[in-house]
Amino acid sequence: MKSISKYAFLLLLAGCFAWQPTFGQGSLIRKLKEKAENKAVEQVFGTEQESGSGNQGNNSYGSSNDANRPTNTKGAGLTTEAPDVLANIDLADAAFGNKKYSDARFGLRQAILGIEMEIGEKILKGLPESINGLPAVKDEDNVASSGIGFVGLIIQRTYRQDDKQFKVTVGNEAAMLSAANLYLSSGGMYATSGDDNHKIVTIEGQRAVLEYDEYSGYKLSVPFGQSSILVTEGINYADENEMMNSSKEINIENIKKELGEQ
Repeated sequence: MKSISKYAFLLLLAGCFAWQPTFGQGSLIRKLKEKAENKAVEQVFGTEQESGSGNQGNNSYGSSNDANRPTNTKGAGLTTEAPDVLANIDLADAAFGNKKYSDARFGLRQAILGIEMEIGEKILKGLPESINGLPAVKDEDNVASSGIGFVGLIIQRTYRQDDKQFKVTVGNEAAMLSAANLYLSSGGMYATSGDDNHKIVTIEGQRAVLEYDEYSGYKLSVPFGQSSILVTEGINYADENEMMNSSKEINIENIKKELGEQ
């Protein structure tokens, strides 16, 4: 098989993923979501087991070593950067030409991850600097993605002052979406069984589910498009009107545009 040229490879990628350099249209998500795995993004941060913990015969030896082990007090940690999209496309192109298909797949997945991270950052930039007088805590901004088939993209921002908090989560994620869609598709029939903590509301023309829990506060779930959802959570909000007014400060149409859900 002849090697595919870089330009042909880019055209092939664009045809498959509907990717554009601006990342603004987000139509690539729509192209792959129907074939993506229907599972939630799961970030696992494993903790390293202490040496000797699995060997009962060496417990005293391991304990002696642990007692003399210094405590780490230095280190800058790890830097977090989105993968370079074009560099990973070049990597995938070269690997494909050399019939290193595993490396080609890795390069494409890294490129997809880079695109999703870019989309997430653009959505964060489009969110308000403050909501209902609560300033954004940008140090807690978060964009997470599985990088596989455009499933599991999560964007989060928190607004907080004193004991009052408003949290925004945008997800292209099945687990978050299913519960809200189940309630909406039922027409709110479950509320007739004595559940006064859920109701169907409308925000910016979108049907949504508003919930209240005396421990966690208010939660508004707004499904949109084929597989995306906006979730807002309010702690120590006076009532549902205040919660709804805060949620209306978010430009849902802009989020839809970035995710290609229009």
